[in-house]
Amino acid sequence: MDKIIDFFNYQITFSKEIHISVKAILVAFLAILISSFLLKLMRRIITRKLPDTDKAKFVSVFSYLKWVIYLVIFLVAMHNAGVNVTAIFAASAALLIGVGLALQTLFQDIFSGIFILIDQSVHVGDIIELEGKIGRVEEINLRTTRAVTIDNKVLIIPNHLYLTNSLYNWTENGVETREGINVGVAYGSDVKLVEELLLEAANSNASVLKKPAPKVLFTNFGESSLEFRVAFTIRNSFEVRFIQSDIRFEIDRLFRENNIKIPFPQRDIHIIDKNK
Repeated sequence: MDKIIDFFNYQITFSKEIHISVKAILVAFLAILISSFLLKLMRRIITRKLPDTDKAKFVSVFSYLKWVIYLVIFLVAMHNAGVNVTAIFAASAALLIGVGLALQTLFQDIFSGIFILIDQSVHVGDIIELEGKIGRVEEINLRTTRAVTIDNKVLIIPNHLYLTNSLYNWTENGVETREGINVGVAYGSDVKLVEELLLEAANSNASVLKKPAPKVLFTNFGESSLEFRVAFTIRNSFEVRFIQSDIRFEIDRLFRENNIKIPFPQRDIHIIDKNK
């Protein structure tokens, strides 16, 4: 028994300040073994509901993070076992600070990518709006998200922007979205006729869904016009500006045929002659 105790207490000396006992090595190894089991369990819990593509990405990143966690656990175990690890931290502090500052944005992007994969708030095929830019998500990577705009331009989005900006997911609740067109008509126009023409223009477009049916709102009495909004539902919101353009063409045609005027801003100017 004494020999076993002596073996566990046997110390390997690297310098005056750094020496490791066999007991400390065994404690660190046991801590890493338990941590490995807990990390595998956590990985299974997190990835069980992820798609296969996202699961593969998460596992690849998790493997790198796992070694970082192992290193931290090893050093903590060494410290608790009585090993002076202060010298190790002091020697590497300047290097770690420099590397951390240089890779700060990179780490932000990677951790944000992990949150996106776990949270599932954005999926491939979703139409998103971020900082005024609109695109369809084509690929979600660990550092960036690749999207294609309506003009077929590739949009590379650093993942950390998801955490620091408001993200609008147009298709989070489904592919159907409610859109609209605002138009003003001259005072004195037949408002019921305007309503009928706006509904006719919206229903004439093949991309507009019949259910829910288009709706016309009388929104305001403006300075120069009576203001209306025709609201309609479409499935392909990525093509919304083309659909809106076609409906505007039809509104203009119908208004011309029925003598409905779209006014421009007008001002009455009264000139006072002070000489009289």
